[in-house]
Amino acid sequence: MITRRSWALAGATAAATLLLMPGPAHADKSPGSGSQGNSSADGRREGQDIVSVIRFSGATRGGGGDGGGALKPVGNWSPPACWYEPRTAEQFRDQVERTYESTVNFPGQHSYAKAAVGQFRDKYKDGEYKNYNLKEKDKGNWWVAVRDEDRWMEEAAQQCDKEPFWVENGDTPPVENALTPELLAELAYNRLRLPDTKVSLAPDGATKVNLPTWAWLDEAAFKPVSVTASVDVPGLDLKATTTARPDALKLDPGTADARTHPASGECAPGGDGSIGAPYKKGRADETPPCGLTYLRSSGKGTFKLQAMITWRISWSGTGDAGPNELPSGTFGADQPVTVEEVQSVNR
Repeated sequence: MITRRSWALAGATAAATLLLMPGPAHADKSPGSGSQGNSSADGRREGQDIVSVIRFSGATRGGGGDGGGALKPVGNWSPPACWYEPRTAEQFRDQVERTYESTVNFPGQHSYAKAAVGQFRDKYKDGEYKNYNLKEKDKGNWWVAVRDEDRWMEEAAQQCDKEPFWVENGDTPPVENALTPELLAELAYNRLRLPDTKVSLAPDGATKVNLPTWAWLDEAAFKPVSVTASVDVPGLDLKATTTARPDALKLDPGTADARTHPASGECAPGGDGSIGAPYKKGRADETPPCGLTYLRSSGKGTFKLQAMITWRISWSGTGDAGPNELPSGTFGADQPVTVEEVQSVNR
């Protein structure tokens, strides 16, 4: 059975389009129905379907761990939905042959699918190319299209529709979205896992109406995080590291009956990388550098305080020490806050 996790490339004719191309680089999910293999945290899947030659390391979304999540880019920018990446002659041959065998031998497979895969195999084995260009293997590489698994139905993901093509060493692939260090950095952006954004509050537990609540993020928990993307193709040195640094904390009290400090609700990081300042005894009446003041009780419930961090993104890569900028991103979460009336005793 052909699945969207298998290789999806144009078939040998315009009327018979079929898969053989590696799927997306974001392979931290379990294989879908019909695929065979196991996911690993570095972004590859072992087994019948090799998802991509891109490998990720560092603070990745596929690396597990508690809490945290992915960046949401600021504005309309997003990492590419599809791209072209290289294969050695041996890698390309092995994948085409594996896909051909699994397709023609799959019980109940449609005849048109078998025909399309056969036509495609013939083109690169015995037709326009001879034996996958293995005799020329030291002179270049195959380039194939890959789609982001999470966006494979988007129009943008359908733009990379060129059949696999050969590129001599030293030549530039004649397509848009050919893999470069910058494009690798953009894909690494999409793999970053940011830490949980729960802020520390004082007073802890329950705050009081009309009394300032101090808010801060611990420097140790909110240090820069990075993901490195590299290409697993012998003889090619393509690598990029994307780094996210906390740039600002935005507080939303969860009710209109509150004031934020500063008034914008945006708290900038200090020189040591921390955001806000921990409360210290004796400062209860001071206005915190980062915090909020609730003007009414939450009653028997709570207010949902939203803490949203803006992360500044930069990258460096092969042949470019950087730092180069990418669009900022945000990540946040809600946390409940109990607000009580101030109790006074008359004597």
